[in-house]
Amino acid sequence: MDIPARIEAAIHHAIRHGQGDTAPPRLASALEYAVTPGGARIRPTLCMGVALACGDDIPELTDTAAAALELIHCASLVHDDMPCFDNADIRRGKPTIHKAYSEPLALLAGDSLIVMGFESLALKAYLAPERALELIRILGKRTGSPYGICAGQGWESEEAVDLSAYHRAKTGALFIAATQMGAAVAGQEAGPWEELGARIGEAFQVADDLKDALCDSETLGKPAGQDVINLRPNAVSELGVEGAVLRLKDILSGAIASIPACPGEAALAQMVRKQAERLVPERVPG
Repeated sequence: MDIPARIEAAIHHAIRHGQGDTAPPRLASALEYAVTPGGARIRPTLCMGVALACGDDIPELTDTAAAALELIHCASLVHDDMPCFDNADIRRGKPTIHKAYSEPLALLAGDSLIVMGFESLALKAYLAPERALELIRILGKRTGSPYGICAGQGWESEEAVDLSAYHRAKTGALFIAATQMGAAVAGQEAGPWEELGARIGEAFQVADDLKDALCDSETLGKPAGQDVINLRPNAVSELGVEGAVLRLKDILSGAIASIPACPGEAALAQMVRKQAERLVPERVPG
């Protein structure tokens, strides 16, 4: 089974478990709606790519780790789109959860996906208890505060923003989780993999800032121009378009070089390079 198929199967399994037989029907429906269509699944793909590069000796736990990471990511999108944050109407080309199901169900769906991510790891802990605990630790650290996506969202409420810290928390956190969880699930030390995740995460955020400024809503599959509308700190406002493009290319040039030595280093470098090529928006100078 290839990487995309493994990821989708694991996510499907987690959602079905979360829905159970007695969940409120509309909440159960909202859970599946929140994770489909799946988008690029970049974070779980990266997690699984690192695991494969490091040996992937317990595939069932790898699949669960990748799915748990994506469930947290999807939960963050549900919450980000709500009126108290971005107040977005469209996500991945369809109405956002709070538009399709209501604000209360959006909040509950996002919360449920977060819990579901951690529960799925706990349910597979019997496969390798120490590894599972490390996976839960990493995912918890990169979800909450002060190092995770909650902290990243919190930066948007500050008058003075450290753009690098903001990007590292809001977007970089789950990319760091992806690379570190990929290593940990294969029984490797997570620490050396932080730099790769941080670089890819920052590059992804700069690319997202560029796309938000340069692309239309139809191209993005979500509202465009949100950084300006919401007075959100971003690379384009700080560096300009050309400066942001140069920053993006600089980050990406160091990402592949930061891959720790591992049996599948060459294949992983190819995967990272392929993902990096997709980040640069078409409508940019240079």
